[in-house]
Amino acid sequence: MIDKFLEYLQLERNYSPKTVLSYGKDLNAFESYFKNLNDELTWESVDSDVIRDWMESMMDKGNNATSINRRLSALRSFYRFALTRHFVDHNPAHYIQGPKKEKPLPKFIKEADMDRLMEPEMWGNSFVDIRARTIILTLYTTGIREAELVGLDDQSIDFVNSQMKVTGKRNKQRVIPFGKELAEELRRYIAIRDEQIPRQTTALFVSNKGLRIPPKNIDPIVRKGLGKVTTQKKRSPHVLRHSFATAMLNHDAGIESVQKLLGHDSLTSTEIYTHTTFEQLKRVYKNTHPRG
Repeated sequence: MIDKFLEYLQLERNYSPKTVLSYGKDLNAFESYFKNLNDELTWESVDSDVIRDWMESMMDKGNNATSINRRLSALRSFYRFALTRHFVDHNPAHYIQGPKKEKPLPKFIKEADMDRLMEPEMWGNSFVDIRARTIILTLYTTGIREAELVGLDDQSIDFVNSQMKVTGKRNKQRVIPFGKELAEELRRYIAIRDEQIPRQTTALFVSNKGLRIPPKNIDPIVRKGLGKVTTQKKRSPHVLRHSFATAMLNHDAGIESVQKLLGHDSLTSTEIYTHTTFEQLKRVYKNTHPRG
């Protein structure tokens, strides 16, 4: 049956030789699997439990969801073909759900690296340096988005109550608290900005010409700044948002509180950071427990 199916793929469906070969390997692998289970099993007598066991055995061997789903797809195609040719009277693969692909965990900067980056000796005293440090510190200590940072005005900052008003997606506003370190850095930035830059806008962060800083300028500022302490490829403003959320959860913040600070409509969007912190816990366990 396998040979007839591969011939069908090649001659009637015009599949490439490489694809036909791949289908053949997957189907032969499955046939070997169920024959090893019970040499009396045939393609006609295989049921969905055998297919699920096969998938589980592949996961145990470390195969990822993508490769398992590809093999399951080959099996489905084979059984559809066999059913139309009356080689079998049922398709045991029809209702089988493949494993879900794991979402990549968000990249973040380690707290120790961020602490090192915020040391005064890492920065100069020019307007450009102070603005860069303030932008990075704002993103890291508040978790706001790049667009939200660009949209900040001077009046968005309430120094008396140590909080800022942010306009997020769909013009939703939220209030975010900030600490003494950011308050001092913002005052320092505002002082040098007002002294050296002829401001032409109410914006908090401005370009060298005094206009509201464009979003396209934020990414290179952050990338260059984070490059002082990390070699990881992803060094975007969103990485600082991930770093904020991870640091908050690592220091026992409630997930619902982090959700509100980030401006997530759904708790599901925030839950990915709990996976990140759990991965950290696993690494700590493995590296420190005597039997880990």
